[in-house]
Amino acid sequence: MRDEGIVPAFSLDHGITMSLYYKDPDGNFVELQSDNFGDWKRSTEWMRTSADFRSNPMGTFFDPEKVYQAYASGQSFEALQPTIRAGKFLPDSIPNIGLPISVNTGPSAVR
Repeated sequence: MRDEGIVPAFSLDHGITMSLYYKDPDGNFVELQSDNFGDWKRSTEWMRTSADFRSNPMGTFFDPEKVYQAYASGQSFEALQPTIRAGKFLPDSIPNIGLPISVNTGPSAVR
């Protein structure tokens, strides 16, 4: 999609999934997501027991192009995912997505 000029409005690592949000011409959002665990039992256990998820259920913004470049340079998804969640691949600016709760941006949170 990127090669066709279709880029996400914003992207979030929710811990359990990586989500890319696209905005259509009418202002509607479409979410494309990929499971981080590949196993519903492991995903469910992580959501129930993870201190990380408990402290940051919404997720961490990330720049998909930065992540793609790191992956293309040879980093595995297994190595990348924790660093994405930790805020290593933040976008240049954090989008205001209109949520009334804090969203983790890595080192600090925004409203």
